[in-house]
Amino acid sequence: MFGSSGGSGVATFESRGSYDARINRILEVATGVIARVGYERASMRVVAKAAGTSLAGLYHYFDSKEKMLFLIQFRTFNSLLNNLKEKLHGVEDPVRQLEVMVRSHMGYFAANMAALKVCSHELDSLAGEAYEQTRAIRREYYELTRGIVERVLDAAATAPALDRHVVTMSLFGMLNWLYRWYDPKRGRSPAVVADQIVSLFLHGIGAAAAAPAA
Repeated sequence: MFGSSGGSGVATFESRGSYDARINRILEVATGVIARVGYERASMRVVAKAAGTSLAGLYHYFDSKEKMLFLIQFRTFNSLLNNLKEKLHGVEDPVRQLEVMVRSHMGYFAANMAALKVCSHELDSLAGEAYEQTRAIRREYYELTRGIVERVLDAAATAPALDRHVVTMSLFGMLNWLYRWYDPKRGRSPAVVADQIVSLFLHGIGAAAAAPAA
């Protein structure tokens, strides 16, 4: 895997645990910096300063800015994918699967809003193997979600003929722009917002407005 070691340096004088913790801390800081100023302006020097380390210290863990961006995106979608697979285990009803997907996605990004912004905007900032690996795992997450959407549509005998890709991407459109308006610290809980998104997705505004409040 591109960048699987997390950097070019070898943890000679660090325990595996402290090395991994440092990697995680730097990626957390880098995610915030990239979300705030954009990938182009988030230089290694800027990230090092935000992380409270020297530039040489940062290069001990990462040999390039692209490697940081790759790990941010790959780890995010790997977590989303594995978390969703785990939560879907044993769930057979398509509508319930949809609820699980939206709640899982919503819950993850409510706790990682900067990662949502970075993943929504910066895929094309990667190139080569990093781009292909990130695109592949994003595609796997898309395919898992699309399968859920297709089962929901197939179960709705009265549903009109709809383009399954358009419907799936419309769902992601509702979810992936949360960072522009949703504040989990001030707004409704992620679970409540997720349930409303599911209702809107399944029934439209009219039916959702007529439904009794949870």
